[in-house]
Amino acid sequence: MQFVKVLAVGAILVAGAAYAQDAEPTDPNAIARSELMKLVGQNTGILGNMASGKEPFDAAKAEGAKAALIEAAGKVEATFAEQGAADPVSEAKPEIWTNWDDFLVKAKALGDAAGAIDVASAETIGAGMGAIGGSCKDCHTTYRVQK
Repeated sequence: MQFVKVLAVGAILVAGAAYAQDAEPTDPNAIARSELMKLVGQNTGILGNMASGKEPFDAAKAEGAKAALIEAAGKVEATFAEQGAADPVSEAKPEIWTNWDDFLVKAKALGDAAGAIDVASAETIGAGMGAIGGSCKDCHTTYRVQK
């Protein structure tokens, strides 16, 4: 009987952990940050898929993704300005707000990389993706909870 209880508790803990990984933030500030970062990810993915040949090159779609990245990068400061309440599923580390100036430098690097990318062809997109990916990695390594 004890074994069954242990199994039941284990199943509940595993289910809870799985739920926590898929859970969305509840704090309005964390929600806004999450939505902005999803937008960055989606548009980076569009460009990356074109560059890698996973998706056919589409000039209008590439230009739209570039514009969306530039716009999103420009919204980072305002979107992250308020830390808000502690949200257990937020991926933003508190170091963002204690190292604000450095965080903004990293956010600007994303905007600069997005502004510099040439979206004239899949090949030119590929040439610029390293700078975009590098800016994302640089910021995420320092300021995002690694799961």
